[in-house]
Amino acid sequence: MTLPLMPKATAVWLVENTGLTFKQIGEFCGMHALEIQAIADGDVAGHIMGQDPIASGQLTAEEIKRCESDENACLTMAVHPEIEKLLSKGSKFLSTSKRMVRPAAILWLVKNHPELSNSQIIKLVRSTKPTVVSIRERTHKNLNQIQAQNPVTLGLCTEADLNAAVATAKKKK
Repeated sequence: MTLPLMPKATAVWLVENTGLTFKQIGEFCGMHALEIQAIADGDVAGHIMGQDPIASGQLTAEEIKRCESDENACLTMAVHPEIEKLLSKGSKFLSTSKRMVRPAAILWLVKNHPELSNSQIIKLVRSTKPTVVSIRERTHKNLNQIQAQNPVTLGLCTEADLNAAVATAKKKK
């Protein structure tokens, strides 16, 4: 589950302004219920100013009311279509650890979806043409150590992007 921006500040606001249980607030903010209880008691985060998740678009008032009436309900993050579109595109920047697993994702795509063109694999995994070509031609320098892994589980692309690329490749062939 996606955590809210500034989870402690959000938790402070939810404790002060709603009738949600500590467990509900903790699950939404990625914190333990005891941490939320400490915030309510004033032991923790006394100096943190609460941030309104409704004003920032992370929650809706209806969602809070729904969860206040049912103690077993979990708060779900409100996602606007514009934000969802940005999140699905993915970031241009990849951490070092994700850059290291690109060859594994490329190998998986070449094995499981040989119909994908090099340019489609480059777009999905955000790699370079020489890397894709060397893995496809089995001339990559570390090919013996690479274990094929699904790029979706590695977080390099979304399932929707992968399915769209495969469908496009099948239409072309």
